[in-house]
Amino acid sequence: MLVDCLILPRTSTHATDLRGYATADAWKMNATLALLFRQTSSLKSTMKFSTAPLALLALAAPITTSAWSTAAIRSVRTVPATILHGYSTATSGESATESFRLSFNEGDATISPWHDIPLKGGAEGTYNAVIEIPKMTKAKMEVATKEPNNPIAQDVKKGKLRDYHGPIFWNYGCLPQTWENPHEEHPELKCFGDDDPIDVVEIGSKALAMGTVAEVKPLGVLAMIDDGELDWKVIAIATDDDLAKEYNDIDDVPDAVKDGIREWFRWYKTPDDKPLNGFGFDEKWLDAKNANEVIEETHEAWKKLRSGEIEAGKLWTGKN
Repeated sequence: MLVDCLILPRTSTHATDLRGYATADAWKMNATLALLFRQTSSLKSTMKFSTAPLALLALAAPITTSAWSTAAIRSVRTVPATILHGYSTATSGESATESFRLSFNEGDATISPWHDIPLKGGAEGTYNAVIEIPKMTKAKMEVATKEPNNPIAQDVKKGKLRDYHGPIFWNYGCLPQTWENPHEEHPELKCFGDDDPIDVVEIGSKALAMGTVAEVKPLGVLAMIDDGELDWKVIAIATDDDLAKEYNDIDDVPDAVKDGIREWFRWYKTPDDKPLNGFGFDEKWLDAKNANEVIEETHEAWKKLRSGEIEAGKLWTGKN
């Protein structure tokens, strides 16, 4: 997918309505995302851009159903049983309905991608990431933490399947055997965990299929505050991606990528009349060392959840 950009004068600095991406601030955000998608997809471009005082309007060229339509997104979500790092996946139910599930198996046994896939990867300093949402898709898929064996399903809000209003530009998923504890207050940020496995944003050049178990190297972490809850976002790179040789810490990641991820997560709920999301630590990305510490903290919380030391409530842990 190639992206054309049109440079326009900034006409508004306060408009926040993202429906149709019609305002200057929305254009600027969308253009940032388009530019970083070029970069992470290893696309070559000879165009050069000046930043202030211009805002950039990103236009998909040509505008067809291939990148944005529901039909295109649904075709991506159909994943046959495939061997993935020793695990297999299988689908049940109809795609793009509440019945759809992608389950995980090891041999003949059904397993939980949250509890049974190990956190640590095969190499030192790496982790396994379970991909829920492939790059450039819109369906809000997630590990169903309250269902037996925790299959991947599409999130439902107020009786409706949940989709992003535009595609996500990276592979998105979670790290198994982690948990953001909703009963523990962060000492600096003064908010509690969101009751889910920790999220991971994989910024490699390839789109990874839903259900892929990818070995990743963490590069940094962002403390997102969503509706008063702490929702960490780990930025990582698949170890088999060409960029993994270049990216070892947060300063190695281009600013366009880091800024694009932060702004995408800041704005993505606003078309539903939700407020902008905020970020702790002055909105800065913390480095790989801090990312590893956060991951290990959430792993320790998961151990307490799984052992029964912390009450699971409605969560399915395989022990309750």
